[in-house]
Amino acid sequence: MLVVGAGLAATQTVAALRDAGFAGRVVVLGAEGVPPYDRPPLSKHLLDRVAPAWLADEVGTDITSQADEVHLDRPARGLVVHPDRATVLTDAGDVTADAVVVATGAHATRPPAWTAARTLHTAADAEHLRAALRPGDRLVVVGAGWIGAEVAGVAARAGVDVTVVEAAPTPLAAALGAQVGALTVPWYGEHGVRLLTGRQVAAVDDDGVRLTDGTTLRADVVLAAVGARPATAWLGDALPRETDGALRVDEGFAVLGAPRHVRAVGDVTLRRSHRHGWVPGGHWDGALRDPAELVADLLDPGATAARADRAPYVFSTQLGRELTLFGQPAPGDEVVLRGDAAAGGGWSALWYRPGADTLSAVLTVDRPRDVGAARRLFTAAELPVLARTRAADPDLPLRA
Repeated sequence: MLVVGAGLAATQTVAALRDAGFAGRVVVLGAEGVPPYDRPPLSKHLLDRVAPAWLADEVGTDITSQADEVHLDRPARGLVVHPDRATVLTDAGDVTADAVVVATGAHATRPPAWTAARTLHTAADAEHLRAALRPGDRLVVVGAGWIGAEVAGVAARAGVDVTVVEAAPTPLAAALGAQVGALTVPWYGEHGVRLLTGRQVAAVDDDGVRLTDGTTLRADVVLAAVGARPATAWLGDALPRETDGALRVDEGFAVLGAPRHVRAVGDVTLRRSHRHGWVPGGHWDGALRDPAELVADLLDPGATAARADRAPYVFSTQLGRELTLFGQPAPGDEVVLRGDAAAGGGWSALWYRPGADTLSAVLTVDRPRDVGAARRLFTAAELPVLARTRAADPDLPLRA
């Protein structure tokens, strides 16, 4: 077995192989040159956790003891798929295996002209950004998504002068839509963060950020937090890839259009879900748990047991709030709110299919009593049906 990648999904794949009793040879190829670590703390704890959160401590899996060979600084350069095996090309020589699991994660996106902007996706990125930020410095964050919002709050709390620029009308518009994203706008002012929405960036240079309306935002540090893409460029044309580089996989994480001994898991995937349709990778919970499903299907493809259809799940700590998102909102879904977001307390948002009581997603904000219930709602084979009038009553427990 050859696992390409050394992040959470790769680590859990190795653990799942051994837990399933696989006694064959397991080889791991990493690219960053450091042991596997957890990525969420890179933004959530950018300034108060200077060392990476090593996965050997966080999830109790040490790939160096469970795999036969671990090469942490041997990035893959290409893939050749044979009918009954696969070969991964590296600068240090080719590696052939009976099965290969692509778990190379994602990389932060940054427009090529923005050479003066930093990104945040690796431990090295976090180390460099942490060293560059000092109290009183001016930080401009381009992008008010999950990462941008988390870093803005952490930096402002440490005395950094923070401005966030977002091209969409509201923060988190891509993930939550403008209606719900608008409810997060007051959080920025509460934490001393200047938020500019609906503004396009024309250029980034050593002096800061220039907007298309002519405004110049002077900055000591610029962070491009405009998203991430699957790290699959190394595959070339070896596997069918989406326009963003993602690999479509079935419920057993077999890459569609390739032999079944080629699998993919984690951020590189676009997973087929009976409940939610096509689910993009990038969910921490999926990287943690999906490898067990992959291994079960790979080692026993004839098994009839139903595979888990895990709901997308996002957790974020930003600007003094704790957010959890279960499910996957779709364009055109209708929003029902629980609680009064304007009052400053906890609230939840529920997305419904148009004209129906079929629930597609739930966001909770500082409302822990809704979290467990929301998670359970998305464990059945179909999307849950929940009466809107009852769901809108904040005094009625969601589990009821």
